[in-house]
Amino acid sequence: MTSHAEQSAVTVLGLGPMGRALAGAFLEAGLRTTVWNRTPGKEQDLVERGAISARSPEEAVGASGATVVCVLNYDAVNAIVRRDVVADTLHGRTLVNLTADTPDRARDTASWAAEHGIGYLDGAIMTPTTTIGTPAGVFLHSGPEKLYLEHRPMLDTLGGTHTHLGEDVGRAAAYDIALLDIFWTAMAGYAHALAVARAEGITARELAPFAKGIGTILPPIFDEVAKDVDDGRFSDDINPITSAVSSMAHIVHLSEAHGIEAGVMRAAEGLARRAIGRGLGTDGFHRITDLLNPL
Repeated sequence: MTSHAEQSAVTVLGLGPMGRALAGAFLEAGLRTTVWNRTPGKEQDLVERGAISARSPEEAVGASGATVVCVLNYDAVNAIVRRDVVADTLHGRTLVNLTADTPDRARDTASWAAEHGIGYLDGAIMTPTTTIGTPAGVFLHSGPEKLYLEHRPMLDTLGGTHTHLGEDVGRAAAYDIALLDIFWTAMAGYAHALAVARAEGITARELAPFAKGIGTILPPIFDEVAKDVDDGRFSDDINPITSAVSSMAHIVHLSEAHGIEAGVMRAAEGLARRAIGRGLGTDGFHRITDLLNPL
């Protein structure tokens, strides 16, 4: 059973920018916070604010009932916690993994934790380090609901919104991957657009206000497309794929005329033309969702 002292204490493994932000938020909330990092020296400012610096990961996890790990990927997680001495110390305690990686690796880590008598919650942080400890933070969690509710008071000290996505421990990572897919695809599109604009004598600052205008029309489109995809409706009389593919071809043509690589748009155009080739030209662009999912 977790003692009262352990409930008011937390350990943070990994002191990169996000790990330091997490530890800082715990300290601000008054939790006894123990920290450890593979590379010494990153803990100094946290220690000056009241954190306890552990000499080893096993010492760190033994200091608290809950340990939060946030490092580069699960290879780093495994190198830290999947050692007998650390696993033995974690036995009967909870590991909250806020490291970004894939759903299958989250499930594998949960299986390992269960074999070693370790409570395991997986999670994803969807906002930058500057939002940690503020109302703007967004956290996604998955794993046993009972365990999540037990540690919810500790998680709440990180600020923002916390959403439990279900018992499937890989679900938070799945959301994370899908949402990052949107972000990085959008950022790639924006970077490409700036390159095309610059080739035509348009500065990034000149284009930015109009780019933001494109951004404002997307949220209602997201809602409409989500409903249509879930309901299996793909027709679009206003902007069918045959129309969309024409504008994509224009982007490819102008880009390559300026010597700008257009592989991303060529890939999107290729998907659209595949749908047209299957007789789906009157459908909307969201029809490619079906093409992308294997039968």
